[in-house]
Amino acid sequence: MPLFANNSTPAGPPGTPPGQDEDGGASTTLERVAQKTEPPRLYQVLMLNDDFTPMEFVVMVLQEYFRHDLDTATQIMLKIHHEGRGVCGVFTKDVAATKVEMVLAAARRAGHPLQCIMEAA
Repeated sequence: MPLFANNSTPAGPPGTPPGQDEDGGASTTLERVAQKTEPPRLYQVLMLNDDFTPMEFVVMVLQEYFRHDLDTATQIMLKIHHEGRGVCGVFTKDVAATKVEMVLAAARRAGHPLQCIMEAA
């Protein structure tokens, strides 16, 4: 959508023909058109349960990469353990993708098969 719309109303002084200024040239008036923007789509970052990654490591990841306190991180870890998956946070697409990559890299460095995914919220 254009930022300015062409509005061909007479801009010259009274007595000049419409569409011309006082020197006889064409005139145009621009008016501002409001742009409508949508908020960015949000994505959930989820961790998936496995039988090999220690619970303490999952809690540490939740605290370090998602800034959860110990109690909240423990609750999310237990949800992952019992339900098979848990939401770590909700972010814009770029931030969510970065968080997923950081978690996967940390898990690989530590030798754990922890899986982390993102999906539309």
